[in-house]
Amino acid sequence: MSADRLFSRLNPLLVAVLQSPAHVLFSWALVVLTVTGRKSGRTFRFPVGYQSEGSDALVVMVSEARGKQWWRNFREEGPVEVRLRGRARRGRAHCVDPYGDDFRRLVEQTVRRVPGMDRVFGIRYDRAQGLRDEQVRHLAQEIAAVRIRLDPAEPSASGVA
Repeated sequence: MSADRLFSRLNPLLVAVLQSPAHVLFSWALVVLTVTGRKSGRTFRFPVGYQSEGSDALVVMVSEARGKQWWRNFREEGPVEVRLRGRARRGRAHCVDPYGDDFRRLVEQTVRRVPGMDRVFGIRYDRAQGLRDEQVRHLAQEIAAVRIRLDPAEPSASGVA
């Protein structure tokens, strides 16, 4: 069973914990993302791993992206809500161009920071050599990177994310 499938089964429990005072157990690595389907209009809420980019931006690396739909809402910039460290925040999300330098930098940063993430992404990362061009080309087909620019520290209108 892939790591993604395992975590998918835990999603309801993780969302409950991340929306409770016990969020501190996981909020260092996970946020609750609230996405409204662009076509369906349905609201989806689920936990995702993130990396901070300063105090006003997050990056979510989407492994096994072919099998997931939510990130496709952000091929064009769109609204999103997150529950970050116990606080509801609004922002704007967009996909990072998988063929640009920023994508490569984000992948490299992720595999250096998170042990075992290279295997989750389906590559073998050599720290001394860095990402090889063929690995980046492969990853451009297999994963997605979504950058979320957070609005100034003002909670969402609903107070929940």
